[in-house]
Amino acid sequence: MSRLSRSVKGSRVLVTGAGSGMGRATAELFAEEGAQVAVTDYALAAAATVAADLRARGLDARAWKLDVSDPAEIAASIAEIAQALGGLDIVVNNAGVSGFAAVDSDGYEAVWDRSLAILLSAHQRVIRAALPQLRKSSAPRIVNIASTEALGATAMDSPYAAAKAGVVGLTRALAVELGREGITVNCVCPGPISTGMTAAIPDDQKATFARRRTALGRYGEPDEVAHVTLSLCLPAASYITGAVIPVDGGLTARNA
Repeated sequence: MSRLSRSVKGSRVLVTGAGSGMGRATAELFAEEGAQVAVTDYALAAAATVAADLRARGLDARAWKLDVSDPAEIAASIAEIAQALGGLDIVVNNAGVSGFAAVDSDGYEAVWDRSLAILLSAHQRVIRAALPQLRKSSAPRIVNIASTEALGATAMDSPYAAAKAGVVGLTRALAVELGREGITVNCVCPGPISTGMTAAIPDDQKATFARRRTALGRYGEPDEVAHVTLSLCLPAASYITGAVIPVDGGLTARNA
């Protein structure tokens, strides 16, 4: 593989939260491009379904249970994954939850703690566990999935927005810290995307929001986010690090 190759064939890839939505689309895309993919999710059955579907197509994917809110499980699962794949080249921190609560509500502290544990603390723990393997890779890549809520905000989403803003800060700091080792660290900020997390929003409300807030006038699809993540993980993306890329149909541009 040349240094500026646009192929991830043979790369060993870990995707968290890959049982559905953007994580599933990401795992599928990397597998279609010839990578060995560790499909991880807190729900093992969901991860196993994704991996089985990919293997049925002749692709290389295996499933692991990984609850990113559990530090011990992160350490154990990533060690097992690295051993099974013979190392790691790419880490995609995708796992997430919604985190909405009024700041003066009784349940706010619980939502805050859960949001930061899954959306922010998990990212650094996954990276720390994978780092010894990434240091052995010829094209090590880390992509953290944040949100346009890191760049703006919605009423009553302060736990979510704070955590996602923290992911942006973590990305930039680790890009600087790990840059001399050739490890790139980038961040993708999806806007309104059609996933399980947005499935409960009525279609008419989605259409109104997209028309008013995005330049393209529609919700995005998980595949559209996955392709940006893939681009950041190519060997040829070796001079992109510390980038924060909105994939939002022009939402941030229109509402700047």
